[in-house]
Amino acid sequence: MNVLIIGKNGQVAWELQKACPSHITAHAYGRNEINITDPQSIEQAITQLAPAVIINASAYTAVDKAESEQGEAHLINATAVEYLAKAATKHNIRLLHISTDFVFDGAKNTPYKVDDQTNPINVYGESKLAGELAIKTHCPDNSAIVRTSWVYSSHGNNFVKTMLRLMAEKDELNVVSDQIGCPTNANGLATFLWQLAEQKALEPIYHYSDLGVASWYDFAVAIQDCAIEKGILNKRIPIKPIPTKDYPTPATRPVLSLMEQSCLEQRLHWRAGLKRMLESIN
Repeated sequence: MNVLIIGKNGQVAWELQKACPSHITAHAYGRNEINITDPQSIEQAITQLAPAVIINASAYTAVDKAESEQGEAHLINATAVEYLAKAATKHNIRLLHISTDFVFDGAKNTPYKVDDQTNPINVYGESKLAGELAIKTHCPDNSAIVRTSWVYSSHGNNFVKTMLRLMAEKDELNVVSDQIGCPTNANGLATFLWQLAEQKALEPIYHYSDLGVASWYDFAVAIQDCAIEKGILNKRIPIKPIPTKDYPTPATRPVLSLMEQSCLEQRLHWRAGLKRMLESIN
């Protein structure tokens, strides 16, 4: 079975290639191989590869930058997804698409279910929700939207790597403690996506993150503890919890973006996922 992975250089696509089952042939395409904002480029890639499944792991993910680059965010996260959805339907290809917890406003006091009302509060979330709606409209019968949160990997740029760098450079750190969600090791997400690629029947939407609950402060403290234990860091610095109001950003973040998991089997607690990632880079 041929599978086209879009977003070759991203951390999820990288983990998808690492975790690819031996009986599947994965073709990871980046900007040099496919322009997803051009329907003709998508057609050419499909003609060339004849994939049974497309996994869209590409996205505009610069949450703060999106506030001033609304057009670019919507082009990648919505318009391009519409083109992919139309092409998938035309050629009878299964489409798996990665979305985000940021389609919710964070006002709920309990984890979000897949059918809860969406209400994004920043441009990034709006653009990702528009992408979801494009799939529901143009490829409703052979697709799945996988919402995830706080993704990190040993590849690429992410919160874990930023914290490791700052902890090595700084004498202390301030980290937001009143935004609640769950970190997700991209390795587990990749494994889940491969399961969906071969699964006979699909639900329209899945929620996938690692297990447990954390604030960014909790996550940062755990990163330092585990990195010292693994010998990645050789000194401990004070980490101070601060409220969101003390760390203003162009984009508003949800206070609670925790999601109720669609299925719990083979999930790691986020602390175990973090430990696994740090072991892989040590």
